[in-house]
Amino acid sequence: MDRTIDQSSINKRRNGRILTWVIAIIAVLAAIYFGMRLLRPTADEDNLRFATVERGEVLNTITATATVLPAFEEQLNAPVSTTIDEVLLTAGREVKAGELIMKLDRDYVGLQLDGRRDQLALKENNIGLLNLEYERDLKDFGYDAEIKKLELAAAEARLADARRLLKIGGATAEEVEAAELAVKITKLESDKLDNALAYSQNSLAGRKRQLQLEVGMEEKEVQQLSRKMRETEVRAPRPGVVTWVNENIGQQVTEGAPLARIANLGRYKIEATCSDRFAEQINVGLPIEMRINGAKLPGKISSILPEVTDNALRFRVELDNPSNDNLRPNLRAELYVITNRREDVLRVKNGPAFRGGKMQSVFAIRGEEAVRLEVATGIRNGDFVEILGGLEAGDRIIISDTEELERVSSFKLTE
Repeated sequence: MDRTIDQSSINKRRNGRILTWVIAIIAVLAAIYFGMRLLRPTADEDNLRFATVERGEVLNTITATATVLPAFEEQLNAPVSTTIDEVLLTAGREVKAGELIMKLDRDYVGLQLDGRRDQLALKENNIGLLNLEYERDLKDFGYDAEIKKLELAAAEARLADARRLLKIGGATAEEVEAAELAVKITKLESDKLDNALAYSQNSLAGRKRQLQLEVGMEEKEVQQLSRKMRETEVRAPRPGVVTWVNENIGQQVTEGAPLARIANLGRYKIEATCSDRFAEQINVGLPIEMRINGAKLPGKISSILPEVTDNALRFRVELDNPSNDNLRPNLRAELYVITNRREDVLRVKNGPAFRGGKMQSVFAIRGEEAVRLEVATGIRNGDFVEILGGLEAGDRIIISDTEELERVSSFKLTE
């Protein structure tokens, strides 16, 4: 016979089953939760780079490569075609004005100088001979002129006598005419001598002037060769540093060939290159920042060279302090052309996490977790990225490369 089960027993059994199911569900959920936490990706903090969002200035820059050059560099050239005899100073040595750098062979220029000196002495001697000839001719012409004057006076006296005798019948008209003709001839001969004397004076003066000019030219040649003779001892024209010297002893060098370069290392100039795709953005007057040994050297673009070589645009830079102690000849450094400047904006240090897009996925630190966020970025440079949205001042983000976690929305940080 069936026994009747009371309602309380039924409720107790039902509640027991419900509790069992609840406990089972909780256990399953707990297992899932803790299982997911165990399977959740993690990353070691020591392998990551972090940066904190802050307010400050962000510069938009174009990266260029700069070369430091002396502001003034003088090249010393060979004065004559000769050979290098001796090199006393090498590149990198400081020199004083007049200090000997190298010696050149002076035999050939010495022979040239001796020959020019002989030519000068010969022409000076010719001037002396011409002066003697000039004085002799002047005296001869002077004597001849005086003689003609005396002959003219005598002819005029004979003419006067003939005319007086004609009046008293002591001479004929033919004799008077002959005397008059003699006077005319003598006068013409006297005038001819005066003209010859004047011509001789002018001619001899012209010849003398020509010889004097030739002597002057020879003197200049002698002076020039004497200077070249002195310049076979190559000396520093001013204090500075030897930046280059031809050390090939015995090498034949032609006149005008470079022998050494002296630079004044008190001031420097900068030549820079960047990709020609930035040509429209590079303008004279734009501010720049050059970095050498951790120092930031400000300046501005002073000129842009017109030619483009190998897809590279060249321009010159004037530093605010061209005598900075970090500058060295031929030193290469990074240079940033500042095309835009924004102040008091949100910024964060640049790193591999920022790949160039305006919208950027980054991981922000939330407690012990790194959570992916979409961040809007603005201008940037090698140091900072402008944050337009998605982060606030004080947020800490990961700036190292997280490409291997690009499909993860969050992960746990471990120490």
